Amino acid sequence: MTFLGMPAGIGQLGAGDRSFPAAAHDALADPQLRHNLTKATSTIRTKRAGVVAEVPDWAELRAAGAAIKDDVLAHLDTYLVQLEAAVTAGGGTVHWARDADEANRIVTGLVQATGARSVVKVKSMATQEIGLNEALAAAGITATETDLAELIVQLGNDRPSHILVPAIHRNRSEIREIFAREMPGVDPGLTDEPRALAEAARSHLRSQFLSAEVAISGANFAVAETGTLAVVESEGNGRMCLTLPRTLITVMGIEKLVPTWRDLEVYLQLLPRSSTGERMNPYTSMWTGATEGQDFHLVLLDNGRTATLADPRGRAALRCIRCSACLNVCPVYERSGGHAYGSIYPGPIGAVLSPQMTGVTENQSLPFASSLCGACYDVCPVAIDIPSMLVHLRSRVADEKGTTPERAAMRTMSWVMRSPWRWPRAVRAARLGRLLRGHRAVPPPLSAWTAARDIPEPPPQSFRDWWTDGSGRSR
Repeated sequence: MTFLGMPAGIGQLGAGDRSFPAAAHDALADPQLRHNLTKATSTIRTKRAGVVAEVPDWAELRAAGAAIKDDVLAHLDTYLVQLEAAVTAGGGTVHWARDADEANRIVTGLVQATGARSVVKVKSMATQEIGLNEALAAAGITATETDLAELIVQLGNDRPSHILVPAIHRNRSEIREIFAREMPGVDPGLTDEPRALAEAARSHLRSQFLSAEVAISGANFAVAETGTLAVVESEGNGRMCLTLPRTLITVMGIEKLVPTWRDLEVYLQLLPRSSTGERMNPYTSMWTGATEGQDFHLVLLDNGRTATLADPRGRAALRCIRCSACLNVCPVYERSGGHAYGSIYPGPIGAVLSPQMTGVTENQSLPFASSLCGACYDVCPVAIDIPSMLVHLRSRVADEKGTTPERAAMRTMSWVMRSPWRWPRAVRAARLGRLLRGHRAVPPPLSAWTAARDIPEPPPQSFRDWWTDGSGRSR
């Protein structure tokens, strides 16, 4: 096991071609997108709040979830070796991937070894992160997404915009149009009723499930002591992929571990309530090693995770269980959508994960894609303090930029405020200048900041002047 280190290739995880402010500006101008996002996120928020309120020990569960993950991160090397031994003992094969390029080579080679030219896939953030579908396509292998939302994104030649609901930016009429245009053999009279859309997808996927020789999945959790992997889902497509094909390949981030089987019960309570607002997810599939008649391969993926682990102020982001609760409460995400982040991981958690895993230089705008309101921390089931992490990353961005106009302005202000002689004169000069120019006007470059903000009108007399002329002492 000699894979830990900085990633050589990151795949699709890194920043997009545009900064967050530029991409968000366009998103804000799309009223249909904003309507779709507001309706979807508000519905999920309401459901989540209701089921969380039913749990009297939610705070204790949350603390337990955070503590278990911190233990995993503190002893990751030990637990990974333990997991490898348990999976191998169960008849599975474990592969170690330093980065996206290595993971893609491993998976592509495993598929080619079976002779298959197509695979079915369970929804997986890890495989999106490394750009696996594109790597398979380059090798002449067709990957079919079987999760309904992922299928919508794939057929629409689109990009995911949410961790849990990748097609959250689409409404049902848009989905009907995509199915009618892209889905072979679809009923021309297909309506946009949810049941009709689901049935069309089911019919489309049935033949894929029955003919697939290879399936590729992610994993929500892996139990180190037993080698058991777990996938939780709501549609049943995952179970079809995990059981029917003769070869199963799972790509899993190295942080998805839990030490013991008993630890898993904490997350099976936290995850469904935080993600879909359900008391229990409809389908929980678990397997240990290879099952009868099936070959099993586990690809353990680093891809920047140990680089994140090396930062004591940022490593808590690796607690994330991909529930997406932070996206659903974030006022910035609700208005801009996931595409504006330019990363596979959007929203508040993406704003801290992407810069850490790929470097702040490549993601300089993401730590600023937040109002720091703290709603993400309040709902996080494993208590990741995202706002504090964002502030930390903003400081790293500033350090990498070196001297900037903002930093120069702060240094100048510090120099002025340190002197009892300079400060009062600067205050009087500023007040006089604003009175002459109009109380809302300030000179460039500060005018770019004040153009969108109201500046208080300066008082006719400062406290220092009031005290000096005797008005304060006379009372």
